[in-house]
Amino acid sequence: MISIKSEKEIEIMAENGRLLAQIMEKISKKVISGAKAKELDELAEELILKEGAKPSFKNYHEKNSPSFPASLCVSINNEIVHGIPGEKVFKQGDIVSLDLGLKKNGFHSDMAVTLGVENIDSEAARLIRVTKKVLKLAVKKAKIGNTFGDIGNTIQRYAQAQGFDVVRELCGHGIGKELHEQPEILNYGKRKTGPRIEQGMVFCLEPMLVMGDWRIKKGKDGFSWVAKDDSLSVHFEHMIAITKKGPKVLTKT
Repeated sequence: MISIKSEKEIEIMAENGRLLAQIMEKISKKVISGAKAKELDELAEELILKEGAKPSFKNYHEKNSPSFPASLCVSINNEIVHGIPGEKVFKQGDIVSLDLGLKKNGFHSDMAVTLGVENIDSEAARLIRVTKKVLKLAVKKAKIGNTFGDIGNTIQRYAQAQGFDVVRELCGHGIGKELHEQPEILNYGKRKTGPRIEQGMVFCLEPMLVMGDWRIKKGKDGFSWVAKDDSLSVHFEHMIAITKKGPKVLTKT
C-alpha cells in the first residue's frame, strides 16, 4: 500500500531534505583526486549527527542480507549503487556516485549525485549530463493522475535516445517513516501502467544509467551492484512530494 503523507509530515520531510542537500553539497566538494572515500563517509556521519539526525544507511539491512557498514554509499565507475567507502581513493578521470540518507523527527530523506574527478572522459561527462537531465524529466512527469509507468517510460525513452540504457533490476521507491516504502518505481516501462500518482505521495526517483549493457552483478565487496560488462554507470536521486501545485523536489537547498 502506498502511504499518503499529511501536509505536516511533508513539511518535516522537506526540512530533512534541505538538511540532507546541504550536507551532500559539503561532502561533494571533497570529491577530488587523492581524497579517500572513507573520509567522506566520516564527514557525512559527523554532519548528520551534529544536526541531531541519524544516518539512514548505517546498519541498514534488508531481509537475508548483512547490515550496511557505512553512512555514505560511494560507488565508482562501473559500480552503480551501494558501494562501501572503505579504502577507495579517488583519481583523475573517475566518476563517483554519492548516495546518502538521514532520519530526523521520525522521517527519512534520501538523495544521490554523481560527480567527475577533474578531467573526465567526454562520454563519461555526457552520461552524467544525460542522467541529470532525465531525472528532471522524470520529476516533471510526476503529476497527479499520471502513472508510475509514465515516469519509467520517460526515463527509458530519453536514455536510449541518447545512446545509453537504464538498469532494470534496481529502482526508486516510496519513503517516509521507513527508508524503503511502496511503490517500487522502475526506470523503464509502458505509459499508463502501474499505480496512479496522488497528492500526498512522497517518493524517490533515481535513474541509473549505464554506458553499455543494462545487466548487473554483485560487486566484490558484497554490497555494491556493478555493470555486468564493467561499463561506466551514473546515478542521481531526488526525493519529491506530490502537491496540488505539482511535484516538489524536497532534496535541494
